[in-house]
Amino acid sequence: MKLNYKRTLLCGFAFFGITAFWQLYDNIISLILKFDFHMAEKTAGWIMSLDNVFALFMLPLFGALSDKTSTRFGKRMPYILFGTVMAAIAFTLLPIAAEANLLVLFIVLLLCSLLAMSVYRSPAVSLMPDITPKPLRSKANAIINLMGTIGGLAVLIFVSLLMKTSYYAVCENGVKTSISGTSIARYLCEECGVEHELTAVTVGLEHASFFPLFAITSGIMVICLVVLLLFVKENRFVKEREEAETEYGLTDEAVIDTEAPTERLRPEVKKSLVFLLLSVAFWYMAYNAVTTAFSKYVIAYWNLPDGGFANCLMVAMAAAAVSYIPIGIVSSKLGRKKVILFGCALLTAMFGCSFLFRSFHPSINLLFALVGIAWAAINVNSYPMVVEMSRGSNIGRYTGLYYTFSMAAQVITPILSGYLLDISYQTLFPYATVFSGLSFVTMLFVRHGDSKAPAKKSMIEHLDVDA
Repeated sequence: MKLNYKRTLLCGFAFFGITAFWQLYDNIISLILKFDFHMAEKTAGWIMSLDNVFALFMLPLFGALSDKTSTRFGKRMPYILFGTVMAAIAFTLLPIAAEANLLVLFIVLLLCSLLAMSVYRSPAVSLMPDITPKPLRSKANAIINLMGTIGGLAVLIFVSLLMKTSYYAVCENGVKTSISGTSIARYLCEECGVEHELTAVTVGLEHASFFPLFAITSGIMVICLVVLLLFVKENRFVKEREEAETEYGLTDEAVIDTEAPTERLRPEVKKSLVFLLLSVAFWYMAYNAVTTAFSKYVIAYWNLPDGGFANCLMVAMAAAAVSYIPIGIVSSKLGRKKVILFGCALLTAMFGCSFLFRSFHPSINLLFALVGIAWAAINVNSYPMVVEMSRGSNIGRYTGLYYTFSMAAQVITPILSGYLLDISYQTLFPYATVFSGLSFVTMLFVRHGDSKAPAKKSMIEHLDVDA
């Protein structure tokens, strides 16, 4: 049994577009809320959690609905088509509302974007396990995540090239002075002739229009949609996956309690699923806190001009991109759980080390590269472990269950970390360290979800080595 790499790459365009959207959303929307609409961290945290609030309820709903959908285009494609088009339109209009300082319109467009993304995210992610036999899903998920990383990197490159900013402070006398960044504790107000504490003045951000960035990202999403519609023949691919699993004797009996009056998971499998989903929640609480607040964190502590924060994130994403395929191969040999535990331990260590820096230093790039590798080790294996405990007919439901816990974590973490950030930005990396450490502990109790390779069907196949 071999992975169809071409087919998996084509399927990966769904995640390419999704990641491009969230990359810009996480890094720019928080800046707009803080500097264009002058919101407090707590208020901005609530708004930044809206996507996760919608996802908490809608991803399981539309995942389950897509399981029951049947069209000549497939059961996932109708949701992908509608959601992508609506999200791209609303997302493109967001910076126009921000530049006009129309907060109500901005929030309405933001809600439309998030609702549209919630409609198609679970169906889009379910495409991979739909068309991939169980033992090959870690390898396939490595490619899917690689495609997503490339989508995120593309957006970060545009951010780095097009985002031109300058920071300023306004003292108590109303004097506006340009500053190189807010990593310095004090600045000299030339008109007043005195030094002011940055914590005691208003700090602002002047920037060029964000419209090109939003328009480019929406364009990427539409291009990905066109590729999916033209080249991913969902119904045919699903049928071929089912035939392959039947040929190799891959059934759902290992996870289903056959003696129960109604179909349900065996108790020991259910226990593993619960601990796995808790782990998912904890590492997302850690990682999302950093990605959501990072663009503001570098303003508070590191003297990185313009879109400089994007460079650190690009290092992490590039390291992840390079490691996805090797991690997928290693996971098929060592097991998904062991690789996830390695990722949790490494992520915890790197977040702890990041706390030690008070200004930018080149060694930070190494830390972020290791963060990228750790996150890749987790992401390649966690979703396949969840759907490994599903049946072929309810993959969308388990995809929704996976997102219920990841999104619940991301609802809580911007609000909780936002309260802590209002106290001190020094709380960001300790917060992330604690929750990534908790994910390691709960992962130790997971006993199911590691797929075993199917038996070879012939003597010739024993001589074959999967690439």
